[in-house]
Amino acid sequence: MVKDFPRTLSLLRQEKKISQRQAAGELGVSQALLSHYENGIREPGLSFVVRAADYYGVSCDYLLGRTMSREGNAISAEDVPDVSEQKGNVLRGSAMALLSKKLIVNTSTLLLDMISKSDSRQLTQDVTSYLFLALYKMYRLVYMASGVGSDATFSIPAAYFSELCDAEMKLCERRLRELGTAESRKHAPLALPDMTIDAVQKAYPMLAPSLFSVLHSVASKLESLEQKK
Repeated sequence: MVKDFPRTLSLLRQEKKISQRQAAGELGVSQALLSHYENGIREPGLSFVVRAADYYGVSCDYLLGRTMSREGNAISAEDVPDVSEQKGNVLRGSAMALLSKKLIVNTSTLLLDMISKSDSRQLTQDVTSYLFLALYKMYRLVYMASGVGSDATFSIPAAYFSELCDAEMKLCERRLRELGTAESRKHAPLALPDMTIDAVQKAYPMLAPSLFSVLHSVASKLESLEQKK
């Protein structure tokens, strides 16, 4: 069973503000068995997964951690809105390339809009700087891989631009972590909007699916790497 299942099952019950005993009774299992499911001690059968999904009003895919969309909708390039300013500048290529473009643009738009609501100039500077550095680094790497053009186009030599980008991105990460410390929040709390999944879905109904798709895709890759260790 997907390891996200026990946590999601427990969170959905808590969200509904009901006891484990009540949920067990309405799901047709003993409280002890539901406790085992919620703690990952035992794996439920398919019939229980379907019952639980219906009971909590979510899809089986969401319950199993296969998607961050509660409805379990599969996302496609046609379904994702394109919020880039240059509507005529269409990325040509495969459906995967088009979908990736939309996901990146929409997720970046959502993130930047959320941080714009903060009163922290440093937060905005570090987030935008990090994104710029990542884009610069990827463009340089693809530029080099293409085998065309002169490296003289860029002021930073190819020999160490990547390391410089990584170093500056690490500094951005460090400053962002410091902003999130209890001590920092005590002196200058970040006035950010609610960033929980449900709140983001309500505030950004068009952009949220892109963010959820990115989060789920990256989480899957990281979990795969973690399992290989």
